[in-house]
Amino acid sequence: MSRPVTLVTFVLPATLRHWVRGAGEVRVFAVAPAEGGHPTLGSALDRLRRTHPCLERRLRDDHGRIRGHITMFVCGENARRLGGLDCRLPPGAEIYVLPALPS
Repeated sequence: MSRPVTLVTFVLPATLRHWVRGAGEVRVFAVAPAEGGHPTLGSALDRLRRTHPCLERRLRDDHGRIRGHITMFVCGENARRLGGLDCRLPPGAEIYVLPALPS
């Protein structure tokens, strides 16, 4: 038996596009952490680290948590409310990345 995989699209604001050569979207394959599991936001970010390490460092801190000034929306829902890094990703998930706005 193999681990489930899904294609995920990270949609980036202009402030983060520098780290991906100006691209507004980055696609990665999220792989479930175990057989019978589901791809998660954490597994998508792990894959992002392999393809775009400079971008991933701006999204997660040294402990692997989503940085406090970054909000991610998975299919329109705040990922923190869906379990954070353990949030399950449906096939073809779009993850919108938003930095905090200055007050």
